[in-house]
Amino acid sequence: MPLTDQRVVVLGGTSGIGLATADLAARRGARVVVASSRTGSAERALATLPAGTTAEVADLTDSAQVAALFDRLGPIDHLVFTAGEPLALTPLDELDLDTARRLFALRYFGALDAVRAAAPRLRPGGSVTLTSGTAGLRPGPGWSVAASICGATESLVRALAVELAPIRVNAVRAGMVRTPLWSGLPDADREQLYATTAAGLPLGRIGDPEDAAEAYAYLMEQRFATGTVVTVDGGTLIA
Repeated sequence: MPLTDQRVVVLGGTSGIGLATADLAARRGARVVVASSRTGSAERALATLPAGTTAEVADLTDSAQVAALFDRLGPIDHLVFTAGEPLALTPLDELDLDTARRLFALRYFGALDAVRAAAPRLRPGGSVTLTSGTAGLRPGPGWSVAASICGATESLVRALAVELAPIRVNAVRAGMVRTPLWSGLPDADREQLYATTAAGLPLGRIGDPEDAAEAYAYLMEQRFATGTVVTVDGGTLIA
């Protein structure tokens, strides 16, 4: 199996899509390291992940901590970045720029910094997989910040694929997935959002973390794909 004995680092790998990706990679034979900014989250993830998985704690918005993390890890084969704070839809007239900057700090600049730190440690044949979303191509009201981050991330993927070649750099463009990223919404609002979104999709449901994890595993294993974005969205972009 292509991931057997490969060292896979999943930043944001203790929850949601990242946790599902870490679990799938480990079950396919990889030696997986997950990272979170919270010790408790790392400990809970290790309790559910296959034996042999290890965890690190680092603030991915702190460049010094990111550099120290990869100094500790040494050589790796694959980097996956799925870290992100809870999402909220914010109309433009209610937008707080400090909040917008904080979201960019983790989801975009955190990813960029992680790749910068990891690149010298990626073995030949290795890969980087970042995370985007369908909001970049099909935003709705209140999605200005999220859509901007997705667009910036996909541009970054293409640029890094050229600069880091032959290391492969790709992204997964996920549709709405049932993960803790939506935990900032009241329960009733969240379930209504899920139901409304599902009703408008060709597949009639929103995604599960395991649906997206398959795409990350594919991009780690697919040795002839770079500078591309794989969409896993239940038909969001054609609905």
